[in-house]
Amino acid sequence: MFEKQRHVFVYNKTRETFLAFRVKVADSLFGRLVGLLGKRSLKPDSGVWIVPANAIHTIGMLFSFDLVLIDKDFKVVGLRELVRPFRVTWPEGKAESVLELPAHTIFRSRTQIGDQLLIERYERKPSKANGSEFADLESPVGGGPRVPHSPVVPISPQSAGAEPRRSIVAGTKGR
Repeated sequence: MFEKQRHVFVYNKTRETFLAFRVKVADSLFGRLVGLLGKRSLKPDSGVWIVPANAIHTIGMLFSFDLVLIDKDFKVVGLRELVRPFRVTWPEGKAESVLELPAHTIFRSRTQIGDQLLIERYERKPSKANGSEFADLESPVGGGPRVPHSPVVPISPQSAGAEPRRSIVAGTKGR
């Protein structure tokens, strides 16, 4: 009945941003039924990937979150920002699975309908080559290119053509 929890990370290849680093895979009947029920919040950079699903309910939930609906090829086919508790979302016909992510994740990652996502499994085990505790990556979920073994750092959204702000005092760069 109890199986090992699997986690994946979600990368938006179109926008070159990460949506989350530790997303729990809910692909069993029990896992899909429970989802986020009983949790008071989502940790930053975490979430739940419900497979298969094309709609969700938030009856019994205690917080708002973002919802990304994706098709079988991991393309974004629907977005719902700040889904509030005690709601039911309309089914999205093209969706095969949904990602439940912390509030404002869609905005921060600049994710839009049509974006291509990369969802890949990882396992935490020490690397013998460099003694690092970073995870070795397994083969991608759903195919696609492998991500090289390098530290994963989120890319913060920046407006196009934005220049650093300058302080009035002594022409120094502002924060």
